[in-house]
Amino acid sequence: MINLLPPQQKRELLREEKWKLILTLGIIFLLFFLFLSLALFFIKIYILGELENWKTILEIEEKKFKVSEIQDFQKKITLINRNLSGLDSFYQGQADLTKILEKISQILPPGVYLSSLSWQKGTAQLGISGFASLRENLFELKKNLEKEKDFEEIYFPPSNWVKPKDIDFYVVFKIKSLK
Repeated sequence: MINLLPPQQKRELLREEKWKLILTLGIIFLLFFLFLSLALFFIKIYILGELENWKTILEIEEKKFKVSEIQDFQKKITLINRNLSGLDSFYQGQADLTKILEKISQILPPGVYLSSLSWQKGTAQLGISGFASLRENLFELKKNLEKEKDFEEIYFPPSNWVKPKDIDFYVVFKIKSLK
C-alpha cells in the first residue's frame, strides 16, 4: 500500500505509534509490578501466619518438658562443654600456620607460583615447591624469604639454579616464632 501523506504527517503518525507503544509497555510493566507486589504481600502474610503457628506449637512443646528431661539436657550440655573445652585447649597448643601462609603469599614475586607445601611440626620446618618463570624471580623470592624475620635456615638446593627459566623449585626453611 502506498502512503501519500506528506512527510510531516508521516512523522506525526510515527510519533503517535511510538507513544502508544511506550504507553502500552509502561502499563504492562506497571501491571507486572503491581501483581508482583501483591504476590509478595500474600507470601509475606502466609509466612507470618506460619510463623505464628510454629510459635504456638513451640510454646506447647516447651510446656510438655518435665524437669528430669531438662536436667538430662543440662548433663549432656555439660559433657559437651567439657569435650569442647578439651578440644579448645588442644587447638591452642597447635601452631597457627595461617599467618605464616599469609606472609609467604605476600612475599611471592610475580612469576612465582606454589604447587605444594609440607610441614614438619616437630622441627617447625616448612618446605614449599613451585614454579618460577625466570631465575631472577626465584632469586627475588630467596631475597624476600631472607628479609622475613620469622624465617631462618633458608635452603634452596643447587638444582634450583641450573635452568635460566621455567624452573621447578623447592625450598626448605624453619619458622622462628613456632619453635
